[in-house]
Amino acid sequence: MFPVHRPRRLRVRSALRDLVQETSINMRQLIYPMFIRSGKDHQIPIRSMPGIYQWSLDRALEHVAVVQETGVRAILLFGIPETKDPLGQGAYDPDGIVQQALRTLKQHFPQLILIADLCLCEYTDHGHCGVVKDGTIDNDESVKLLAKAAVQQALAGADMVAPSDMMDGRVAAIRQSLDQHGLVNTAIMSYAAKYASAFYGPFREAAENTPEFGDRRSYQMNPANRREAWREVDLDVLEGADLVIVKPAMAYLDVVSDIKARVTVPVVAYQVSGEYSMIQAAAGHGWLDLRQAVEESLLSIRRAGADLIITYFAPQYGQWLQQVR
Repeated sequence: MFPVHRPRRLRVRSALRDLVQETSINMRQLIYPMFIRSGKDHQIPIRSMPGIYQWSLDRALEHVAVVQETGVRAILLFGIPETKDPLGQGAYDPDGIVQQALRTLKQHFPQLILIADLCLCEYTDHGHCGVVKDGTIDNDESVKLLAKAAVQQALAGADMVAPSDMMDGRVAAIRQSLDQHGLVNTAIMSYAAKYASAFYGPFREAAENTPEFGDRRSYQMNPANRREAWREVDLDVLEGADLVIVKPAMAYLDVVSDIKARVTVPVVAYQVSGEYSMIQAAAGHGWLDLRQAVEESLLSIRRAGADLIITYFAPQYGQWLQQVR
């Protein structure tokens, strides 16, 4: 058959390569995570995540205005409260930091999609994602508080709530609670397949939510398990999830691909803090080209099947796209 078949014919020019490119990324597919903390005039650098900060709400407004100009259309909000307690009351306090941020950002940037991370871990003094009783996480009591928090986030202006706790049955409880309060148009973007991963390390610093004792393996998934993700996702979709997240992304591309083939709701992959920091660290040492590595990593996630990607690189990628134009 040689030389009739020459795949290189479609690679000889840049225009040809672009013409036949199978996978692409645009800013509509990217979600930018932000950390909002109590207080004023704060832009606190996260040591393990170069270029990422904890923002007070006043400074966050300035940052979001810049971020929006890069083409970012959706923001995922995490909160760092002034005080913490065993039940994480800041998560469902109408005046909690994320609720304040939602109201303010919705007023100033009504066109943005605002997504509220829904968990207790940033607000509990023990750092776990649920209510602790006798040294263990009480699933059902935790779910009640999560449903309560979802309502407050939606009332404050969240277009979506994103439960990241991995408690059993929380999607059904959240959906029921939202609907009972007339919040039928608030979507649920569920962290459906969230693994107990080493790649969350830098996030612990960013969100200030390191567990006071033990770890999260009793509720987050075993990295060795693939089929278990199918079950978790099936349950969340059955309970009313409008979108499902696989987290982390790059070490779990097989799971992303599985889930994409399995469900009809949009599939989201979270390129987590450790993935971001590894690329930044290698680029900082000159070991790889930052732009090429970021684009390749995002393409790999899209190629595996993700419809949307949560990534800290979103504003930077938007700037690069504008340079191309």
